[in-house]
Amino acid sequence: MPERIKLTEKVLRDAEPVPGRDYQIFDTDVRGFAVCIYRGGGRAFTLDYRHAGRQRRMTFGRWPEWSVSAARERAKELRREIDAGADPLGQREAKREAPRVTDLIERYCAEHLPKLAERNASDQKSALAKMVAPVWGRKLVKEITSTDVDKLLNKVAEGRPRPHKEKPNNRAKKLQPAKPTPVRANRIGEVLRKMFTLAVEWGWCEDNPAQRFHRRIETARERFLSKDEINSLAAALDAAEDRRAADIIRMCMLTGARLGEVRQSRFEQFNLEHMSWSKPPTMTKQRRAHRVPISDETAAIVRQRQLLVPKGSPWLFPGDTPGQPVQEVRRFWAQVQKQCGLQDVRIHDLRHTFASLLVSGGASLEMIGKLLGHSQMQTTLRYAHLMDSPLRAGVDAVASAFRPKPRLVHDADDQGGRKTA
Repeated sequence: MPERIKLTEKVLRDAEPVPGRDYQIFDTDVRGFAVCIYRGGGRAFTLDYRHAGRQRRMTFGRWPEWSVSAARERAKELRREIDAGADPLGQREAKREAPRVTDLIERYCAEHLPKLAERNASDQKSALAKMVAPVWGRKLVKEITSTDVDKLLNKVAEGRPRPHKEKPNNRAKKLQPAKPTPVRANRIGEVLRKMFTLAVEWGWCEDNPAQRFHRRIETARERFLSKDEINSLAAALDAAEDRRAADIIRMCMLTGARLGEVRQSRFEQFNLEHMSWSKPPTMTKQRRAHRVPISDETAAIVRQRQLLVPKGSPWLFPGDTPGQPVQEVRRFWAQVQKQCGLQDVRIHDLRHTFASLLVSGGASLEMIGKLLGHSQMQTTLRYAHLMDSPLRAGVDAVASAFRPKPRLVHDADDQGGRKTA
């Protein structure tokens, strides 16, 4: 039987370490409560107990940071928990081994992101690394609450100061005030919701703290090129020296396709006999095959590229790296923007302009959705207001039929008996 004495500050001060081994001095008041004297001279409070037939020893405080009286009270609390069936040491070990947010991010990136489009997966991975991991990284997955999600998304929505883009020297750039980014907050909220949904499936937490995150109001960007702007853009593309980049921009305008779809297009996808373009699922945002008709102008670009592209290259627009499509046309577009005065126009706005021209030509929303490759009708509804013009013309035509016409009346006071309106 180990020796038992009432532990006091004096007992701990006078206890001498034994070379080559550690030993315990047990307390007489609390069963299993002891102080361990280490061979190096350190002292720590421990509690020995049995749980489910196993002998356990839990270290919970070092002397002199913990006084004897404080350690004895803590030992009494632990003893009450043990008598109630708890296993304090097991709980501590479980918490130490419990997955943290960094572990969740790592598994999410390894198992879920490969299922998404490359661009989408890259954006999500970057957002998690830059905005989520630095804030929550060491927290346990089960500790994240809906309040934590709201605080994080509020911070993202506030934005951050950015360098002034007009200054040419990066080192001389001054930071502009933070610009609110509510859309980015919504996108990160959706990523968190999916990530914690998977965490629930994996048994890493019991509920999803991001399930009902506050979604901020998004104002859809609506920039459509006018007829004069389209003519100016067409003239600039005709005069451009970089024919490859010019044809990419022209195809974006003629087909309403996304820039990535045009960049990665291959000759085998075009059927010039049936005048169609078949995009494979790996190339489209909705991850579905998408077949669309093409115009004579688009077919002419494809035929011209067949003459210009070296034989053996499958890409309509091969890049500077062998075996890869062209990667970058942003610099060319910046030059076109400056030349045509379209600084506020993005390449993606050409897709919106394509849809607006379809509307003015009488196309239905269903037809527009099929041409643009929308998987949900809700996405196409953003162009519904453009149909107001033909509707308004019809309303005006009806109104003109009921508009009162001038009529001739006899003025009784007109002595000459003339007819007056």
